[in-house]
Amino acid sequence: MIAIAAGAPGITDANQGIVIATSYLMGWRDVPLRALLEEALGLPAAIDNDVNLAAMGEHHAGTAQDIDDFVFIAIGTGVGAGIMLNGQILRGSAWTAGEIGYMLVPGVSEAPVEHGQPGALESIVGGEGIRTQWQNRWSKNATPLPQNLSATQILDQALKDDPLALEVLQLSARTLAYAIYNLALVLNCPLFVLGGAVGLHPALGEATQKLLNQRNTQVQPQIARSTLGSEAQLIGAISLAIHTAKARHPISQS
Repeated sequence: MIAIAAGAPGITDANQGIVIATSYLMGWRDVPLRALLEEALGLPAAIDNDVNLAAMGEHHAGTAQDIDDFVFIAIGTGVGAGIMLNGQILRGSAWTAGEIGYMLVPGVSEAPVEHGQPGALESIVGGEGIRTQWQNRWSKNATPLPQNLSATQILDQALKDDPLALEVLQLSARTLAYAIYNLALVLNCPLFVLGGAVGLHPALGEATQKLLNQRNTQVQPQIARSTLGSEAQLIGAISLAIHTAKARHPISQS
């Protein structure tokens, strides 16, 4: 082993190797993760946001292999994006590019949201958001199904034509379609790859694509599911580690 790479679920300064903030690792603020890894392992290390790593994985060996302009959208508990333009990850000046869970689109709450709390978009599209929408609408008259279902279970029932599950699915798909359409207009990316436990569910991708297809414009973003699944971040980390090793130990040209 000559190098290592790791992903962090939050705002990450890839240049300095610092995890600036993350809502999933409680208490992590300005953690020098790269330095800690290098000290513990005695190896060159690189770090990045975990969704950025997944986008790298898809570009290296997945659905977006050799496609230099695309957006990877991870939909699990929350929502995040890895944006690749001209074959490079777009991170932004404050390392927050891709934090689309906080995007404001029609139908979402406009109330200010602090970092660490679910964003407006993910409160409808993310896994916890889908569960909350289900529970807020649930009644014995609305569905024979139990109130306490997971997001993927709700999407499963939408495929079986449960009326309440279909209502929640259409809300989530419409909200996601707004976000993807707006991103496509700004970034001019033709491909959006969905990953994460919720993003990989066929019901959400298919419903969102149908809504996007209704917009008869020159902007027609295409949705595809990740072929790497839960391995996308791992493949991306391996790719980043290889790049780091080559940068630290360049092969001399004779």
